[in-house]
Amino acid sequence: MAARLLEQFDISEEAIRRIVSDTIQGADDGELFLEYREGEALVFDNGRLKTANFNTDRGFGLRAVAGEAAGYAHASELSEAALLRASDAVSAVKTGYSGTSAAAPTGTNRKLYGDDNPIAEPGFEHKAKLLQDIDAWLRNRDPRVRQVTASLAASWQQVEILRVDGQVAHDVRPLVRFNVSVVVGDGDRQESGSYGMGGRKAFGDFLAEGSWQHAAEEALRQALVNLDAVPAPAGTFDIVLSSGWPGVMLHEAVGHGLEGDFNRKKTSAFAGLLGQQVAAKGVTVVDDGTISERRGSLTIDDEGTATNRTVLIDDGKLVGYMQDRQNARLMGMTPTGNGRRESYAHVPMPRMTNTYMTEGPHTPEEIIASVKKGIYAVSFGGGQVDITSGKFVFGCTEAYMIEDGKVSRPIKGAMLIGNGPDAMHRVSMVGNDMTLDNGIGMCGKAGQGVPVGVGQPHLRMDRMTVGGTQT
Repeated sequence: MAARLLEQFDISEEAIRRIVSDTIQGADDGELFLEYREGEALVFDNGRLKTANFNTDRGFGLRAVAGEAAGYAHASELSEAALLRASDAVSAVKTGYSGTSAAAPTGTNRKLYGDDNPIAEPGFEHKAKLLQDIDAWLRNRDPRVRQVTASLAASWQQVEILRVDGQVAHDVRPLVRFNVSVVVGDGDRQESGSYGMGGRKAFGDFLAEGSWQHAAEEALRQALVNLDAVPAPAGTFDIVLSSGWPGVMLHEAVGHGLEGDFNRKKTSAFAGLLGQQVAAKGVTVVDDGTISERRGSLTIDDEGTATNRTVLIDDGKLVGYMQDRQNARLMGMTPTGNGRRESYAHVPMPRMTNTYMTEGPHTPEEIIASVKKGIYAVSFGGGQVDITSGKFVFGCTEAYMIEDGKVSRPIKGAMLIGNGPDAMHRVSMVGNDMTLDNGIGMCGKAGQGVPVGVGQPHLRMDRMTVGGTQT
């Protein structure tokens, strides 16, 4: 077991508890958040090891919450002087305010991942050699391969959360990610493909020969598909979304709009719609931070609340939001274990964990067969979403035409355009093959990035707008 972070201060635990208590007493909520993190990243690009980083970081964040306001201060120095300076700054939020400290989160004995540090094994030389082998393997696989980028990243995070009542919550969080990108060319034309996987576990499963070869093969396959792709048409089409990673559209276009802070401030397209039909019948969306070893899972969130399986949309009806402690209290709701922060230098806020749509009754084959002329979107790249309006734009990295119920030629340059709430009403068929993504998701909000998971079964969405390049 890792050494306790409270013991790394240059003052006694009793003194720390006294300072934290003095800071938070009279506020509604707050905590001392302590973090130690190790990180490693290796990138092999274009025939050479381009990046090899290892870093460590530690620090604390002290917070007091008074109504809608919060005082927050952080430092990388675990000293009495730093903690007292933070206390002075944070205590200002209580001026003229008198609150009652909220009850502490209920503890949990559940553990969703191991404590082992994934950076330790395998060693650096083994990882660097593996990335080089992946590069060579892909170049020998097909003469059209022009560039290979392979990367490994890992982190090991230890957190402790001390509350005003003296309760201390602990968590140790491993995280790994493996990615392969390939550029292929034919004459002057070049196209790319990529594949990644990861989770809250050691590298072992991902770096086994069969596993990394599968990832490399998939990246190459997607690149070669795109090399043969024709320009995507523009217009209105019935769309079939594949299972798994295409759930990133659900995450962006719907998930963010169901976070508590946006709804409390009424800046979400879903604000004020609790209990109303916001999606087609048959559409159920959940956020689940309790799935073992998944990228977005947490034993406890960054406020000490145990994560949950939170139903957000049930059979098309809006039934819940993702909540941290502050927004839950202000909205008269229960925290759902979605209070997350990027590091000790950031305040917690409502964030997704693993967000996905549950299964329906249809097979993928019958969903595709139901479309006379449409588009089959297998994978998405970047996108943009406006939380207030719900409008989104997503680019497809792998897509095909559907003609007379059959998948036909690949297309490139397809952009899916729509509005989140409207798009959810356009879901006409839900597949029986719900799949989570392979563990590569990263979510940004208010300048903070946290690891997340997405997922869905195959879906049919009727009469969606597609931007294309075909003239």
